[in-house]
Amino acid sequence: MEHAVPTERTRALFERVARGEAAASAELLGLVYQELHGLAERAMRGDAAHTLQPTALVHEVCLRLLGADEAPQWTSKSHLLSIAAKAMRSVLVDHARRGRAEKRGGAAQRLELDAVEPLVEGHDLELCALDEALQKLAGVDPELAQLVELRFFGGLSIEETARVMNVSEPTIVRGWRDARLFLARELESV
Repeated sequence: MEHAVPTERTRALFERVARGEAAASAELLGLVYQELHGLAERAMRGDAAHTLQPTALVHEVCLRLLGADEAPQWTSKSHLLSIAAKAMRSVLVDHARRGRAEKRGGAAQRLELDAVEPLVEGHDLELCALDEALQKLAGVDPELAQLVELRFFGGLSIEETARVMNVSEPTIVRGWRDARLFLARELESV
């Protein structure tokens, strides 16, 4: 996903964001809106049980990014996409928890991980359980947790994830394998 936003314009917007200009943050999100929408579609692909639509997910992510207590500190497009992936995870987990609370322990929202690659072959995973396992992973290896957020919640490919994390593709492949093994162990009881 090479970015269609002009480099000079993007660089200028990031400089304005760094100076605390709220209008620049909104304009920057407007420029990457379609890309965020595509990420949301990919992250939600294959999840027929989900009641949240990609457009609603992106709107909620944008509201969270713009409504944060602190001014955005995005330093690059990669940094923005990383933060957006984390926000998508948060929105999806919150949505799943609300659904679970409404059903009082009934059929909690389940999520198929076929959209990117299955973390545990042949299993559907509960989003809340995945979130808990990711929190454990973040305590052990924050970079692996970020990799999972980018790949699963952000819907990024190996190549795109390597670019965002500023590491090589083989490093991402190894990390993805290690993260999947860690999460598989954590999710065995789910």
